[in-house]
Amino acid sequence: MNKLKRLNIQHDISLKKHNTFGIDVKARHFTSVSATEELRDILRQPGYPDKFILGGGSNILFTGDVEALVIHMNIKGITVTQEGEDHVFIRAGAGENWHEFVLWTLEKGYGGLENLSLIPGNVGTAPIQNIGAYGVELKDVFSSCEAVEIASGETKSFHLQDCRFGYRNSIFKQEAKGKYIITSVTFKLTKRKHHIHIDYGAIRSRLAEQGIETPSIRDISEAVISIRRSKLPDPAEIGNSGSFFKNPVIPAEDFEKLKNRYPEIPHYPVSEKHVKVPAGWLIEQCGFKGRRFGDAGVHTKQALVLVNYGNATGKEIWKLAQDIRETVSEKFGISIHPEVNVL
Repeated sequence: MNKLKRLNIQHDISLKKHNTFGIDVKARHFTSVSATEELRDILRQPGYPDKFILGGGSNILFTGDVEALVIHMNIKGITVTQEGEDHVFIRAGAGENWHEFVLWTLEKGYGGLENLSLIPGNVGTAPIQNIGAYGVELKDVFSSCEAVEIASGETKSFHLQDCRFGYRNSIFKQEAKGKYIITSVTFKLTKRKHHIHIDYGAIRSRLAEQGIETPSIRDISEAVISIRRSKLPDPAEIGNSGSFFKNPVIPAEDFEKLKNRYPEIPHYPVSEKHVKVPAGWLIEQCGFKGRRFGDAGVHTKQALVLVNYGNATGKEIWKLAQDIRETVSEKFGISIHPEVNVL
Protein backbone atom coordinates (compact mmCIF):
# COMPACT_ATOMS: atom_id res chain seq x y z
CA MET A 1 0.00 0.00 0.00
CA ASN A 2 2.86 2.40 0.84
CA LYS A 3 4.44 1.64 -2.54
CA LEU A 4 1.18 2.50 -4.32
CA LYS A 5 0.89 5.75 -2.39
CA ARG A 6 4.48 6.73 -3.15
CA LEU A 7 3.96 6.12 -6.86
CA ASN A 8 0.67 8.04 -6.77
CA ILE A 9 -1.49 5.71 -8.82
CA GLN A 10 -4.99 7.15 -9.07
CA HIS A 11 -8.16 5.36 -10.07
CA ASP A 12 -11.19 6.20 -12.25
CA ILE A 13 -9.67 9.45 -13.52
CA SER A 14 -11.25 11.47 -16.35
CA LEU A 15 -8.98 11.87 -19.38
CA LYS A 16 -10.93 14.80 -20.83
CA LYS A 17 -8.17 17.33 -20.10
CA HIS A 18 -5.52 14.89 -21.30
CA ASN A 19 -6.71 14.65 -24.94
CA THR A 20 -7.13 17.53 -27.36
CA PHE A 21 -10.40 16.11 -28.74
CA GLY A 22 -11.83 16.69 -25.26
CA ILE A 23 -13.40 13.23 -25.12
CA ASP A 24 -14.64 12.47 -21.62
CA VAL A 25 -13.54 8.92 -20.92
CA LYS A 26 -12.05 7.43 -17.77
CA ALA A 27 -8.77 5.71 -17.01
CA ARG A 28 -9.27 2.82 -14.61
CA HIS A 29 -5.74 3.53 -13.32
CA PHE A 30 -3.65 6.68 -13.91
CA THR A 31 -0.22 8.00 -12.96
CA SER A 32 2.10 10.76 -14.13
CA VAL A 33 5.89 10.33 -14.21
CA SER A 34 8.52 13.06 -14.32
CA ALA A 35 11.74 11.00 -14.24
CA THR A 36 13.04 7.85 -15.93
CA GLU A 37 13.62 6.07 -12.62
CA GLU A 38 10.07 6.84 -11.60
CA LEU A 39 8.92 5.27 -14.87
CA ARG A 40 10.95 2.14 -14.10
CA ASP A 41 9.32 1.93 -10.65
CA ILE A 42 5.89 2.07 -12.24
CA LEU A 43 6.78 -0.64 -14.76
CA ARG A 44 7.96 -2.91 -11.93
CA GLN A 45 4.74 -2.39 -10.01
CA PRO A 46 2.72 -5.63 -9.80
CA GLY A 47 -0.98 -5.78 -10.56
CA TYR A 48 -1.00 -3.67 -13.72
CA PRO A 49 -0.21 -5.98 -16.65
CA ASP A 50 -1.54 -3.59 -19.29
CA LYS A 51 0.02 -0.15 -19.78
CA PHE A 52 -1.05 2.76 -21.96
CA ILE A 53 1.44 5.59 -22.57
CA LEU A 54 -0.03 9.08 -22.84
CA GLY A 55 1.86 12.15 -23.98
CA GLY A 56 0.16 15.41 -24.92
CA GLY A 57 -2.97 13.57 -26.07
CA SER A 58 -2.92 15.43 -29.39
CA ASN A 59 -2.92 12.44 -31.70
CA ILE A 60 -5.47 10.12 -30.15
CA LEU A 61 -9.20 9.47 -30.29
CA PHE A 62 -10.62 7.66 -27.28
CA THR A 63 -13.72 5.62 -28.15
CA GLY A 64 -14.20 4.18 -24.65
CA ASP A 65 -12.79 3.99 -21.15
CA VAL A 66 -9.20 2.79 -20.75
CA GLU A 67 -8.85 -0.31 -18.60
CA ALA A 68 -5.04 -0.28 -18.65
CA LEU A 69 -2.75 1.71 -16.37
CA VAL A 70 -2.38 5.08 -18.13
CA ILE A 71 1.15 6.43 -17.70
CA HIS A 72 1.29 10.15 -18.44
CA MET A 73 4.80 11.11 -19.59
CA ASN A 74 5.85 14.37 -17.95
CA ILE A 75 9.65 14.12 -18.16
CA LYS A 76 11.04 17.63 -18.78
CA GLY A 77 14.42 19.19 -19.52
CA ILE A 78 16.36 20.62 -22.48
CA THR A 79 20.12 20.08 -22.72
CA VAL A 80 22.85 20.87 -25.25
CA THR A 81 24.78 17.59 -25.54
CA GLN A 82 27.25 18.47 -28.30
CA GLU A 83 28.15 21.62 -30.20
CA GLY A 84 30.35 22.59 -33.15
CA GLU A 85 30.66 25.54 -35.50
CA ASP A 86 27.80 24.49 -37.78
CA HIS A 87 25.62 22.16 -35.72
CA VAL A 88 24.30 21.65 -32.22
CA PHE A 89 22.77 18.54 -30.65
CA ILE A 90 19.84 19.19 -28.29
CA ARG A 91 18.25 16.59 -26.01
CA ALA A 92 14.68 17.28 -24.89
CA GLY A 93 12.61 15.34 -22.38
CA ALA A 94 9.58 13.45 -23.66
CA GLY A 95 7.20 15.63 -21.63
CA GLU A 96 8.31 18.92 -23.18
CA ASN A 97 5.57 20.65 -25.16
CA TRP A 98 6.56 20.44 -28.84
CA HIS A 99 5.76 24.00 -29.90
CA GLU A 100 7.37 25.51 -26.81
CA PHE A 101 10.49 23.47 -27.57
CA VAL A 102 10.51 24.75 -31.17
CA LEU A 103 10.27 28.34 -29.90
CA TRP A 104 13.15 27.65 -27.50
CA THR A 105 15.38 26.51 -30.39
CA LEU A 106 14.48 29.61 -32.40
CA GLU A 107 15.33 31.87 -29.44
CA LYS A 108 18.78 30.29 -29.48
CA GLY A 109 19.11 30.78 -33.25
CA TYR A 110 19.08 27.05 -34.01
CA GLY A 111 17.53 26.02 -37.33
CA GLY A 112 15.67 22.92 -38.44
CA LEU A 113 12.37 22.93 -36.58
CA GLU A 114 10.87 26.19 -37.86
CA ASN A 115 8.58 24.47 -40.40
CA LEU A 116 7.26 22.26 -37.59
CA SER A 117 5.99 25.19 -35.52
CA LEU A 118 2.62 24.97 -33.77
CA ILE A 119 2.23 21.21 -34.17
CA PRO A 120 0.32 20.06 -31.07
CA GLY A 121 1.67 17.41 -28.74
CA ASN A 122 4.84 16.63 -26.83
CA VAL A 123 8.42 15.83 -27.83
CA GLY A 124 8.23 12.15 -26.84
CA THR A 125 5.48 11.28 -29.31
CA ALA A 126 7.06 13.12 -32.26
CA PRO A 127 9.28 10.21 -33.42
CA ILE A 128 6.44 7.70 -33.21
CA GLN A 129 4.48 9.60 -35.82
CA ASN A 130 7.49 11.05 -37.65
CA ILE A 131 5.61 14.34 -37.49
CA GLY A 132 5.89 16.60 -40.49
CA ALA A 133 4.61 19.80 -42.02
CA TYR A 134 5.41 22.18 -44.88
CA GLY A 135 8.06 20.03 -46.52
CA VAL A 136 9.95 18.98 -43.36
CA GLU A 137 9.70 15.80 -41.30
CA LEU A 138 11.09 14.91 -37.91
CA LYS A 139 13.54 12.47 -39.52
CA ASP A 140 15.29 15.45 -41.18
CA VAL A 141 16.48 16.74 -37.79
CA PHE A 142 16.43 13.55 -35.70
CA SER A 143 19.66 12.22 -34.22
CA SER A 144 18.53 9.64 -31.65
CA CYS A 145 16.10 8.92 -28.86
CA GLU A 146 16.23 7.04 -25.60
CA ALA A 147 13.45 4.65 -24.70
CA VAL A 148 12.71 2.34 -21.80
CA GLU A 149 11.75 -1.21 -22.71
CA ILE A 150 8.49 -2.01 -20.95
CA ALA A 151 9.29 -5.70 -20.40
CA SER A 152 12.74 -5.22 -18.86
CA GLY A 153 12.85 -1.59 -17.71
CA GLU A 154 16.17 -1.17 -19.53
CA THR A 155 17.03 1.92 -21.56
CA LYS A 156 17.85 1.57 -25.24
CA SER A 157 19.08 4.18 -27.71
CA PHE A 158 17.51 4.34 -31.16
CA HIS A 159 19.52 6.13 -33.83
CA LEU A 160 18.18 7.51 -37.10
CA GLN A 161 18.57 4.31 -39.09
CA ASP A 162 17.07 2.24 -36.27
CA CYS A 163 13.78 4.11 -36.37
CA ARG A 164 12.89 3.23 -39.99
CA PHE A 165 11.05 6.47 -40.50
CA GLY A 166 8.42 6.65 -43.23
CA TYR A 167 5.52 8.95 -44.00
CA ARG A 168 3.84 9.38 -40.57
CA ASN A 169 5.43 6.09 -39.64
CA SER A 170 8.30 4.60 -37.64
CA ILE A 171 9.45 1.41 -35.96
CA PHE A 172 7.42 2.54 -32.93
CA LYS A 173 4.22 2.09 -34.93
CA GLN A 174 5.37 -1.25 -36.33
CA GLU A 175 7.43 -4.03 -34.72
CA ALA A 176 8.34 -1.93 -31.65
CA LYS A 177 4.76 -0.81 -31.04
CA GLY A 178 3.80 -1.13 -27.38
CA LYS A 179 7.27 -2.33 -26.41
CA TYR A 180 9.10 0.91 -25.63
CA ILE A 181 8.45 4.25 -23.94
CA ILE A 182 10.42 7.19 -25.34
CA THR A 183 11.93 9.28 -22.53
CA SER A 184 14.01 11.81 -24.50
CA VAL A 185 14.80 12.82 -28.07
CA THR A 186 18.04 14.31 -29.43
CA PHE A 187 17.97 16.63 -32.44
CA LYS A 188 20.73 17.78 -34.79
CA LEU A 189 20.09 21.43 -35.59
CA THR A 190 21.98 24.05 -37.57
CA LYS A 191 23.74 27.06 -36.05
CA ARG A 192 24.40 28.73 -39.39
CA LYS A 193 23.86 28.04 -43.10
CA HIS A 194 20.29 27.04 -42.28
CA HIS A 195 18.35 24.91 -44.77
CA ILE A 196 15.44 27.09 -45.80
CA HIS A 197 12.22 25.32 -46.89
CA ILE A 198 9.58 27.66 -48.33
CA ASP A 199 8.25 25.78 -51.38
CA TYR A 200 5.56 23.72 -49.65
CA GLY A 201 2.09 25.06 -48.97
CA ALA A 202 1.53 28.78 -48.72
CA ILE A 203 4.81 29.74 -47.02
CA ARG A 204 6.30 31.52 -50.04
CA SER A 205 3.15 33.54 -50.74
CA ARG A 206 2.74 34.43 -47.04
CA LEU A 207 6.33 35.72 -46.95
CA ALA A 208 5.75 37.65 -50.19
CA GLU A 209 2.71 39.33 -48.64
CA GLN A 210 5.01 40.63 -45.92
CA GLY A 211 7.69 41.72 -48.39
CA ILE A 212 10.23 39.22 -47.07
CA GLU A 213 12.62 38.06 -49.82
CA THR A 214 15.37 36.43 -47.75
CA PRO A 215 13.56 34.90 -44.78
CA SER A 216 15.18 34.00 -41.49
CA ILE A 217 14.23 30.83 -39.64
CA ARG A 218 12.07 32.96 -37.36
CA ASP A 219 10.30 34.47 -40.41
CA ILE A 220 9.47 30.96 -41.61
CA SER A 221 8.21 29.93 -38.18
CA GLU A 222 5.97 32.99 -37.95
CA ALA A 223 4.62 32.33 -41.46
CA VAL A 224 3.85 28.71 -40.56
CA ILE A 225 2.15 29.77 -37.32
CA SER A 226 0.05 32.33 -39.21
CA ILE A 227 -0.99 29.81 -41.86
CA ARG A 228 -1.84 27.11 -39.33
CA ARG A 229 -3.88 29.48 -37.19
CA SER A 230 -5.83 30.64 -40.24
CA LYS A 231 -6.80 27.07 -41.14
CA LEU A 232 -6.71 24.97 -38.00
CA PRO A 233 -8.88 25.35 -34.88
CA ASP A 234 -7.33 25.84 -31.45
CA PRO A 235 -7.97 22.71 -29.32
CA ALA A 236 -8.48 25.01 -26.34
CA GLU A 237 -11.52 26.45 -28.12
CA ILE A 238 -12.88 23.44 -30.01
CA GLY A 239 -11.87 19.81 -29.56
CA ASN A 240 -9.74 18.41 -32.38
CA SER A 241 -6.59 16.49 -33.10
CA GLY A 242 -5.29 18.46 -36.07
CA SER A 243 -5.11 16.52 -39.32
CA PHE A 244 -7.19 13.40 -38.83
CA PHE A 245 -6.17 11.63 -42.07
CA LYS A 246 -2.86 11.04 -43.81
CA ASN A 247 -2.45 12.47 -47.30
CA PRO A 248 -2.63 9.43 -49.60
CA VAL A 249 0.26 8.58 -51.90
CA ILE A 250 -0.96 6.98 -55.13
CA PRO A 251 0.67 5.57 -58.29
CA ALA A 252 1.43 8.22 -60.90
CA GLU A 253 -0.68 6.44 -63.53
CA ASP A 254 -3.71 6.49 -61.21
CA PHE A 255 -3.15 10.18 -60.60
CA GLU A 256 -3.10 10.92 -64.35
CA LYS A 257 -6.50 9.28 -64.69
CA LEU A 258 -7.83 11.39 -61.82
CA LYS A 259 -6.34 14.52 -63.35
CA ASN A 260 -8.23 13.89 -66.57
CA ARG A 261 -11.46 13.88 -64.55
CA TYR A 262 -10.45 16.63 -62.11
CA PRO A 263 -7.93 18.96 -63.83
CA GLU A 264 -7.78 21.20 -60.75
CA ILE A 265 -6.71 18.42 -58.36
CA PRO A 266 -3.76 19.59 -56.20
CA HIS A 267 -0.81 17.25 -55.92
CA TYR A 268 2.81 16.88 -54.81
CA PRO A 269 5.20 14.52 -56.66
CA VAL A 270 6.83 12.07 -54.27
CA SER A 271 8.87 10.22 -56.88
CA GLU A 272 8.70 9.41 -60.57
CA LYS A 273 6.15 6.70 -59.80
CA HIS A 274 4.12 8.18 -56.95
CA VAL A 275 2.11 11.33 -56.24
CA LYS A 276 0.75 12.68 -52.96
CA VAL A 277 -2.83 14.02 -53.05
CA PRO A 278 -4.20 16.22 -50.23
CA ALA A 279 -6.79 14.25 -48.27
CA GLY A 280 -8.47 17.51 -47.28
CA TRP A 281 -9.23 18.29 -50.93
CA LEU A 282 -10.71 14.84 -51.48
CA ILE A 283 -12.91 15.19 -48.40
CA GLU A 284 -14.04 18.66 -49.43
CA GLN A 285 -15.02 17.43 -52.89
CA CYS A 286 -17.22 14.85 -51.18
CA GLY A 287 -19.18 17.64 -49.49
CA PHE A 288 -18.08 17.09 -45.88
CA LYS A 289 -16.34 20.40 -45.23
CA GLY A 290 -18.18 22.36 -42.54
CA ARG A 291 -20.82 19.69 -41.98
CA ARG A 292 -21.98 18.81 -38.49
CA PHE A 293 -23.51 15.60 -37.20
CA GLY A 294 -24.66 16.30 -33.67
CA ASP A 295 -21.54 17.48 -31.84
CA ALA A 296 -19.20 15.70 -34.26
CA GLY A 297 -18.23 17.58 -37.38
CA VAL A 298 -15.75 18.59 -40.06
CA HIS A 299 -14.04 21.93 -39.62
CA THR A 300 -15.36 24.84 -41.67
CA LYS A 301 -11.91 25.96 -42.90
CA GLN A 302 -10.04 22.66 -43.24
CA ALA A 303 -11.79 19.44 -44.24
CA LEU A 304 -8.86 17.38 -42.95
CA VAL A 305 -9.77 18.29 -39.37
CA LEU A 306 -12.57 16.53 -37.48
CA VAL A 307 -13.92 18.44 -34.50
CA ASN A 308 -15.82 17.94 -31.26
CA TYR A 309 -18.28 20.81 -30.83
CA GLY A 310 -18.73 19.99 -27.16
CA ASN A 311 -20.12 16.64 -26.14
CA ALA A 312 -19.39 14.27 -29.01
CA THR A 313 -18.26 10.80 -28.02
CA GLY A 314 -15.23 9.16 -29.55
CA LYS A 315 -17.49 6.62 -31.19
CA GLU A 316 -19.48 9.39 -32.90
CA ILE A 317 -16.34 11.02 -34.27
CA TRP A 318 -15.01 7.63 -35.40
CA LYS A 319 -18.28 6.88 -37.20
CA LEU A 320 -17.97 10.20 -39.05
CA ALA A 321 -14.39 9.31 -39.98
CA GLN A 322 -15.50 5.94 -41.37
CA ASP A 323 -18.30 7.59 -43.38
CA ILE A 324 -15.76 10.00 -44.87
CA ARG A 325 -13.39 7.16 -45.79
CA GLU A 326 -16.14 5.19 -47.51
CA THR A 327 -17.36 8.22 -49.48
CA VAL A 328 -13.85 9.17 -50.65
CA SER A 329 -13.22 5.58 -51.71
CA GLU A 330 -16.46 5.44 -53.68
CA LYS A 331 -15.91 8.78 -55.43
CA PHE A 332 -12.18 8.67 -56.14
CA GLY A 333 -11.13 5.04 -55.66
CA ILE A 334 -8.57 6.21 -53.09
CA SER A 335 -8.20 4.81 -49.57
CA ILE A 336 -7.43 7.38 -46.88
CA HIS A 337 -6.20 6.27 -43.48
CA PRO A 338 -6.29 7.92 -40.06
CA GLU A 339 -3.21 9.77 -38.88
CA VAL A 340 -4.76 9.78 -35.41
CA ASN A 341 -4.49 6.73 -33.18
CA VAL A 342 -7.94 5.32 -32.43
CA LEU A 343 -8.27 3.54 -29.10
